[in-house]
Amino acid sequence: MTRLLPHPLLTAALILMWLLLTRFSLGHLVLGSVIAVLAGLALARIEPEAPRIRSWSALFRLVAVVSVDIVRSNWAVARLMLTNGRHGARTSAFVVIPLRLRDPVPLALLAVILTATPGTAWLEHDREAGTLLLHVFDMVDEEEWRVLIRDRYEALLMEAFA
Repeated sequence: MTRLLPHPLLTAALILMWLLLTRFSLGHLVLGSVIAVLAGLALARIEPEAPRIRSWSALFRLVAVVSVDIVRSNWAVARLMLTNGRHGARTSAFVVIPLRLRDPVPLALLAVILTATPGTAWLEHDREAGTLLLHVFDMVDEEEWRVLIRDRYEALLMEAFA
């Protein structure tokens, strides 16, 4: 069974997403299933080893933290947009953040987290230097962003996957 479905959670998630994006019908269920199975097989060919999750509790804590942060960030960005940002004093900036993560799976998750959070965008990762270039919509303190990424997200990712 693992030869046909090497990544069953990915396959199930893709089928569900396909059905949510299209109108549910037997044809879409079959087409979505075929695409999901092929995507799982393709992923198995390019990523032969599945990521090892060391701590599910850390992963669940990360989901909770990110969910709260996304809601808070939505409010903050909306407020900045509606009020012209602290009376016109809003400044966007780029910040270089050193990362301890080296594994591609937690790095990809960090990229998703930072890009999904309104007001931030993952721009570039320098593998040799181990740094991330992040764009921040409303920069107040660069060091605060470094500490936030390191202590709030990276620490939980390292606990979950390292």
